[in-house]
Amino acid sequence: MSRVTNPRAYPIGALSRETGVNIETIRYYEKIGLMPRPDRTPGGNRQYTHDHLKRLSFIRKSRDLGFSIAEIRSLLGMVDQHEVSCGEVHRMTLQHLAAVRDKIAALRKLETVLEAMAAKCARGDVPACPVIDTLFDQAGA
Repeated sequence: MSRVTNPRAYPIGALSRETGVNIETIRYYEKIGLMPRPDRTPGGNRQYTHDHLKRLSFIRKSRDLGFSIAEIRSLLGMVDQHEVSCGEVHRMTLQHLAAVRDKIAALRKLETVLEAMAAKCARGDVPACPVIDTLFDQAGA
């Protein structure tokens, strides 16, 4: 028997607009179990509740901060089990912060290399291009 929900529920398009999450991404989150499957109308359309909206907003904000699907799953698992440990969330946040700092350091190194390559370029119409030469240089690999 099909479960019919409250007519004030959100169809998938409205949920997408409210959260800024693509419709296909919402379906993907359902498929992998981050989002619970919603009730359906007699016509088979998904009908999301305010709790779905809150959860999807949480996922979106977490993704915007760079948390992985696995990290989000872990955080939501704590919420779902009513076993949220501020200490555990803090530990996860510090681990994520360390990873972000590592990425920033790697990007700064990349920036330095690209600046050096660009500085060698005369921007002329000569056949020799220092940027291309640098990219072909196997010693720098």
